[in-house]
Amino acid sequence: MSEPGKDTRDGEPAGGPVAGAAGQPVPEGVGRPDAPPPGKPQPQPQPQPEPESEAESAPEPAAAESGGVAREDVQEEPSGSPRAGLTGRQRLVAGLWPPRVTRAQLTVAALLFVLGLGLAIQVRSTSDNSALRGARQEDLVRILDELDNRTERLEDEKHRLAAQRSELENSSDQAEEARKQTRLKEQQLGILAGTVAAEGPGITLTVTDRPGAVEADMLLDAIQELRAAGAEAIQVNGVRVVAASYFSGLEGAVEIDGNRIRAPYIFKVIGKPQDLEPALNIPGGVVQTLEKEQATAEVVRSERIVVDALRAAKRPDYARSSAR
Repeated sequence: MSEPGKDTRDGEPAGGPVAGAAGQPVPEGVGRPDAPPPGKPQPQPQPQPEPESEAESAPEPAAAESGGVAREDVQEEPSGSPRAGLTGRQRLVAGLWPPRVTRAQLTVAALLFVLGLGLAIQVRSTSDNSALRGARQEDLVRILDELDNRTERLEDEKHRLAAQRSELENSSDQAEEARKQTRLKEQQLGILAGTVAAEGPGITLTVTDRPGAVEADMLLDAIQELRAAGAEAIQVNGVRVVAASYFSGLEGAVEIDGNRIRAPYIFKVIGKPQDLEPALNIPGGVVQTLEKEQATAEVVRSERIVVDALRAAKRPDYARSSAR
């Protein structure tokens, strides 16, 4: 049994720490089995780590595969959403289609359409006039001269027809005058149709094609230029050229209305020489085009050109005169 007045708990007397031999208190830790030896520093207690909050202990979202950027703004679709289980491409398509067009977008689209249409019309109208805009002064002068000459020819034709009408109205023998005018008109139409011979002032165009590079379309271009300059009768190598004539064949073997012609090609043209020759010698015209193909073209004016090649008169199958 323990002695009365002593507390046997932890081996210490009930009255407090045990006093030393001289009656002084014993230093703390002396006589305790777990006390550190004297002279050594007592270790400080380590602080216990505080428990992490639930938000801090949650793992950070994984970075995206491309670029390593965290997809923090991606919201998961609810399990009951219609987009749940769709891939990214399918979600993109679903977001773009069907399109959601507002009234402002429709207005802007209409304005842009009108603006584009106006620009297209402007560009087209500008391109139509680009041929004259880029023409040289000499070409513009030639075009004006051709227009003046054509206007002059039309005025002459107008005066001639007016004179014929006056003769018919003032003649005492109107029947004889009408027959005279009819014969004159028949001769004029015969010249145009190639059924009668013709003579008058004009030019002779000689095309020499040694390499055989002249094609049918080049000769046709020469015919068109001569007609535009006022040619009234044309003959090429003994073949009469009229409104219904056609050119065909290959290089060095050209055909006019099925008749084979060969170089040199000799054009006999009746008309005003002052208009016919410049029409062939314009820059980029017939003469320069032939010279590019290593062919030569010579134009000679003359006061008397004879066009004696004839075409057989062909009666039309369906057309009939409407005069009574």
